[in-house]
Order: sequence, then structure tokens, then C-alpha cells
Amino acid sequence: MPFDPIGSIHREIVDCRLCPRLRTYCERVAVERKRAYREEHYWGQPVPSFGDPNARLLIVGLAPAAHGANRTGRLFTGDASAAFLFKALERGGFSNLPASAHRQDGLKLIDAYLSSVVHCAPPGNKPRPGEIVNCRTYLIREIEALRQVRAVLTLGRIATAGFLNALRVSGRFDGKLSEVSFRHGASFALSPDLPRLFCSYHPSRQNTQTGRLTLRMLQRVLLDIRRFLDLQAPR
Repeated sequence: MPFDPIGSIHREIVDCRLCPRLRTYCERVAVERKRAYREEHYWGQPVPSFGDPNARLLIVGLAPAAHGANRTGRLFTGDASAAFLFKALERGGFSNLPASAHRQDGLKLIDAYLSSVVHCAPPGNKPRPGEIVNCRTYLIREIEALRQVRAVLTLGRIATAGFLNALRVSGRFDGKLSEVSFRHGASFALSPDLPRLFCSYHPSRQNTQTGRLTLRMLQRVLLDIRRFLDLQAPR
């Protein structure tokens, strides 16, 4: 059987114990549970990435949500952020379903792969710098393994910085991080050998319920990505 680099990375993520604070928090949340999910079994472990290993679009988020991915075991699954994101992805042709409810819901990403800068749910949705560094090796290896990626969508400032730092640490980006200033809807040609970077606000409730990020705004970014990919060489 041929070696599966993506599968190997996923297994290592699930087995990871590099961040005791995050592991303790995820396991405690899985035991205490939210009242609405009291009867459910929580995943309570590091959450692996998922999607098409031949994808041309890499999407990078922040971290699993305590009662979303930490409960369901799949990134952007089972919470309000997931509902918002996948409605936009389905309309953009990057998902077969407009919702992400649980791991057995039949959802598949189309020409897209979803990762994050941290794979354990952090308290208050705020990972510490050292925890981001600990998880960085997985993102670096995914970037190397996803050989067809032509565009990267980062969701939020931390995801944008995490992706750029992964490129810098791996020696693939020697530009100044300050030259890539995060703002919603921005895109950057980092170098001829790297995917084009597209930025969006994170689809958190803090952004979507306040109107800082609307579905139309996210769809416009995805449309820009679709147009860019359509101009690239065929798969």
C-alpha cells in the first residue's frame, strides 16, 4: 500500500500531547459538556484537518471550538461558525452540502482542504504563542503534502499570521510579514512559487452577529478565489 502523507499527519495530530493546557481543557470540556449536548459523546482530542488531498484551495482557520469540533471531531462542524462557513462554501462550489453537522453527515469538500493553526480547542478561543508554535509543524507538513494547492484562504488575523509563519519557518517565504497586512477581501501574490493568499474575517459569532462579516462578504472572497483558480492550469 502506498504511503499516505496526509493520513499520517492526521494520525499524528490526534495522538499529539505537546500542549498540556489544551489537552486538559479539551478533556474537561468533554466530561462536563454543554447542557444542549449533555447526552452526546464528545471527541475531546486534537482535531485533524480534512478535505480533498488534491485540492487547489487550502483553507486555514484558527482552532476547534470547544463545543463544535471538540465535540464532533471535525473542524468547523456542529456550531454557528460551521453553519455560516459551509453555506458560503456550498454556494461557491467548494462543498457538496450547505451545512456541517457531524462526521457522518456525508459532507465532502470539493477541490478544498480545511486545516487550522491549532488543532486543540483553546480556552476562550485564544491559543498561546507557544501552542501555535507547537502545532506549526503539522501545517508545514500539510503545505508540503498538498502539492496541487494554488490558493490559500486564511480566516482571521491569527490564521493569516500562522500560515505566513509556517511558510517562513519552512524557508518557503523570505518576504517581510509586515508587507502582508491582513484585511478582509485582500489577496497577495507572495511569490511565483507559492499559492496566492486570500484573507477573510473569521466566521465567528462575534463577527457574523455584529455584521462585521456577512454571507455576501464571504461569498465575494470565494468568488475571487474561484475566478483565480479558473485562470490556472487545469487539474
